[in-house]
Amino acid sequence: MPNIGTASLTIAEMREFAGFTAAEQRYIRRSLDIGLGRQDAFKLWARDAEENAAIRSQYVAYQELKLLRGSLPSETGFEQLEAFIGKLTRVAAFDLAQDRIEGFSAFRFLYERLLGAEVRPWLPSAFCAAAALPQIKPSRRKLLLQSLSEAAATAPGWSDRKPSFYPEFIEKEAA
Repeated sequence: MPNIGTASLTIAEMREFAGFTAAEQRYIRRSLDIGLGRQDAFKLWARDAEENAAIRSQYVAYQELKLLRGSLPSETGFEQLEAFIGKLTRVAAFDLAQDRIEGFSAFRFLYERLLGAEVRPWLPSAFCAAAALPQIKPSRRKLLLQSLSEAAATAPGWSDRKPSFYPEFIEKEAA
């Protein structure tokens, strides 16, 4: 019976992804290709010189992911907190500044896949810190911060279940 539970969780993740805007979906798929080294993002995602430059910047920003994956601090101690949350906030601010992620749900969905289930307790604080930075336009800052529900911000615990759905590029068929 464990397969039924896993299948229903995967379907729930697919439904959540389907609820994101087209821009969020595209950005999440591209980000996973870059952050997980799945595909050559330049070949797959760059439609013009501006997007090519954005992908190059994202490859540079995502170099921090390697360090973040291996440096999760303890939830009860303060050792290594500054290094971890500082790097996570910097990468999160980069993503939010791209104006493709509309709220906390899409942010959480992406980062659970980039860094693993263990990062969940850290995501609300990194999201708030990144969204509140002056690099984020004030009008966007307000929308982003309002997207974080009280339940997510004050959750007493977090699931350690690994994500099972990792959306990928879908080739459009020729007409």
